[in-house]
Amino acid sequence: MANMTRIMIWSLALTLIGGGYWFTTQQPSTATRLLAQDANTPPGAAPIESSPSPPPQGTGFIDILLSGGIVGNLIMLLLLALSLTAAYLVFEHAMAIRHKELSPPGLADEVREQLIAGNVKEAEKVCHTHPSFLSFVLLSGIAELDSGWTGVEKALEDSVAEQSARLFRKIEYLSVIGNIAPMVGLLGTVTGMIFAFQQVASTQGAAGAADLAEGIYQALVTTVGGLLVAIPSLGAFAVFRNWVDELVAECAYEAQQVFTPLKRRRRQAAAPTQGGRSG
Repeated sequence: MANMTRIMIWSLALTLIGGGYWFTTQQPSTATRLLAQDANTPPGAAPIESSPSPPPQGTGFIDILLSGGIVGNLIMLLLLALSLTAAYLVFEHAMAIRHKELSPPGLADEVREQLIAGNVKEAEKVCHTHPSFLSFVLLSGIAELDSGWTGVEKALEDSVAEQSARLFRKIEYLSVIGNIAPMVGLLGTVTGMIFAFQQVASTQGAAGAADLAEGIYQALVTTVGGLLVAIPSLGAFAVFRNWVDELVAECAYEAQQVFTPLKRRRRQAAAPTQGGRSG
């Protein structure tokens, strides 16, 4: 949770810095425009008032995303922060949720050999030197060896459930981002439509298409931005969820195989005792 909070803070800070830089470089101040006009006016002549020419409209993908007005751009900055966080989570999960990370190669075989030889302390030491999903599960089973196979099996099931829940909570943030992003885009959609209808109300219905375009444009742009963040996030969440299901099943099977020789040995040891009693 603490790491996730730091990621969100850094993503938001970087987004705000980049957004502030973009606003200051792309939108010249009124004073700058007036100074430029005075410099071009001859001495003693009245300043020539000319209608401001509309800025050239870009048609590139980035230009479209950044053409939703001030409110739309602020919402796009928030969506950018969410996208940066989602990108980091995808990279981190891709590195951490792998078979060799959850189940280090050779760990199960080494622990099984130590348990067969009766070296319980050595088996625990091996698990501690390879901290992972599988080592945590094996340590839980080793701790219940004196309780018999029933206790070991119950400990394995509980530890697998606990560790799998931890992994699912870890990838749940991608689902949260995937569900929040469309809502943020919808917020931009609503505000854009409010601006559009405000133009209609302020002109008593005389607003033309050009007057309504900015609000509608903002509504569409923020909707697109929200979907661009949500779709990859939800797709990545589905992929990682399948990874977790598959890897948890494999680790649970490996843990069962580690303790299977002990289960057979105890059954064989119990068989002569039962035969002697019957005799």
